[in-house]
Amino acid sequence: MAFGIYKGVRTALAAVAAAAGLGFIAPSVALAGDLEYGKPGEPVNLVIGYQPYYTESWSGVVMRGKKLYEKYLPKGSTVEFSVGLQGAVIVNAMLAGKQHIGYVGDMPGIVSTTKQDVADIRIVASVGLGTDACNVLLARPDAPKFASGKEGIKWLDGKRVAIPLGSCADRFAQEAFKKEGVKPEAVLNQNIEVITSGFRAGKLDAAVIWEPTASRLVQEGLAKRIASGATVNENDGAFLTMRADLIKQRPDIVKAWLNAELDAQLFLADPKNAMDVAAMATAQTTGFTEKMLWASMYGQNPVESGGATTRLTLPFALTPDVMNLVTTAAKFLHSIKSINVEKLRADAVMPEFTQQILKERGLTAPIGKVMAQPDSAYKPK
Repeated sequence: MAFGIYKGVRTALAAVAAAAGLGFIAPSVALAGDLEYGKPGEPVNLVIGYQPYYTESWSGVVMRGKKLYEKYLPKGSTVEFSVGLQGAVIVNAMLAGKQHIGYVGDMPGIVSTTKQDVADIRIVASVGLGTDACNVLLARPDAPKFASGKEGIKWLDGKRVAIPLGSCADRFAQEAFKKEGVKPEAVLNQNIEVITSGFRAGKLDAAVIWEPTASRLVQEGLAKRIASGATVNENDGAFLTMRADLIKQRPDIVKAWLNAELDAQLFLADPKNAMDVAAMATAQTTGFTEKMLWASMYGQNPVESGGATTRLTLPFALTPDVMNLVTTAAKFLHSIKSINVEKLRADAVMPEFTQQILKERGLTAPIGKVMAQPDSAYKPK
């Protein structure tokens, strides 16, 4: 018999409340009981929340596309992938016991670990670390041509800038404004859809968003890149999260999934696989061309507009660089009242599983990098 169902529910009523505009479940409203996953070695039914619309977490796209987990999970196990248009959707589903493993951005991943009075969620791996995956600054197409990204940031002084507040893009924008002494006329709290409409209608001077939407807006001619996290040395990231009841009951499943995740990251890091990855992302999304998606992960952008030689570092393990991001992002989330602690509890982040797997497989972190490629490298099949 395969497991992955409720053992009990402490409270029948579940409700959703906004947390800094991110839509997380209110911790005082719903408490989901532990789920039952069976005994080690038995087949398991897993539901995976993942974000094909967030390029930095695309190891989840590779996992789904190539079914790498089949090599490691017990025979008879089933895996269902559920698309989350934003990380908060996945976090809410995990808190409600509807999903067991999540691929999320740094901010929702950190927030999820602070909701243990609803359900206990842990960060178990890093699926990406970069500077221009979430931290992408776009300007209207007729904006001046800037000699550097910092010049582009300074141009925002007195301008109207749209940002999804409470997101990784928000954290980057606030740091960039502070470092360059910029005070926009207005900072508008807008989601990706509204930002897209704003550029199309000519109502925005600039916006800070993430990939792959950034590449789509550029290729559609609605905006142009002017800076990124690389401009001001600010990074962004994505995490693999798991429910603590799964970790406690089924360490064999944790190890199995993480071994497959390592395979997915190694696949991403190999430049020969770029077109295959773009094809998988195209199959799992709507509204994007293959070239847009390829560009979001592999495309080379000019240095003067924040282009980075390394598009994505794949730490897999929770390295010092990853933990520095956790610390910085947690402080930011606390400052805007998205979480009630400035420092995460000690067991919110569990590095032991990835460390063990890397040792067993004779690898060290980071396990690879995705390097930027020129447009000529895009070769559709």
